[in-house]
Amino acid sequence: MENGNSGAQMIDSGRFNPTHVDMRTSHEEVTALPLDNEYLAATENRVSEDFRQSMLFDLGQIDVRWDAELATLWAFMTPHERPNSNQSLIRDTMAWLSETKRLFSANPESLKFMVLGSRFPGVFNLGGDLEMFAECIQTRNRDALLKYGISCVEIVDRIWHSNDMNIINIGLAQGDALGGGLEALMCFDVIIAERQARFGLPEILFGLFPGMGAYSILSRRVGPVLARRMIMEGHVYSAEEMYDMGIVSQVVETGEGEEATRQWIADHSPRHAGYVGVARAGRRVDPMTLEELTDIVTTWTDTALMLSDRDLRMMRRLAAAQTRLR
Repeated sequence: MENGNSGAQMIDSGRFNPTHVDMRTSHEEVTALPLDNEYLAATENRVSEDFRQSMLFDLGQIDVRWDAELATLWAFMTPHERPNSNQSLIRDTMAWLSETKRLFSANPESLKFMVLGSRFPGVFNLGGDLEMFAECIQTRNRDALLKYGISCVEIVDRIWHSNDMNIINIGLAQGDALGGGLEALMCFDVIIAERQARFGLPEILFGLFPGMGAYSILSRRVGPVLARRMIMEGHVYSAEEMYDMGIVSQVVETGEGEEATRQWIADHSPRHAGYVGVARAGRRVDPMTLEELTDIVTTWTDTALMLSDRDLRMMRRLAAAQTRLR
């Protein structure tokens, strides 16, 4: 990742392969790793060994970088094919969350922020694997459909609860977030969006509803009336509209998302503990449980199995449109 801030230093994960640690300054010069805090100095060898031993961090569709100066772990989705939530990306996302928690467990205060964005041009994430959905519905494979949905809501639950760590989660939308992609994005404590990004829940167009957290999250963020309207109308919203509704935290110009995120972190880092406390208080006042999410995704599964042939044709047309983005 190019670094627009000459003071910031990042480690390219090389998909968390310690033989490919590539430190770059803003001038792209390879440098030695600067240990800027006691924790990194004391645990450098242990973390490197963990990277060698942990195959879970050999991530195929997520590129991860550690920014020691900002105490931030940056992750960017790098989909191989369609920019959607295919099963491999789901697996890699859970690995990113699980291994981050494990690797920082010895000294969790060294990690303050986690950022998720996407390297696919113009797209954050387009949501569920529609081709897989259509195949499961056509073959009446309820188990596979439900298993997929549960995997998604487990990630939603982890992100919503800040990975059970004292961190602030930041979603960086430099492109469109639709369907399940928007459900995932709305789990983050802070959402920074570039102006050209679009957001929506189009599932109603093929007779379904977004079942991986949309209703639960939106009812808590904007209230149940507006949540229902957004789901039932299937409207696509601009970044400004999402900001006006209080879902997006900040709108920035095209191409400025990463630098704006870096600046937001720098500005808010001195009050990090307070922001973590506010987020925890909010989750306590209006809790969202994995049980709730699982119940809804079960309803989603049973609803999907009732779709008509016409609905399946529409679903496959949308899947084909995703494929053409490659």
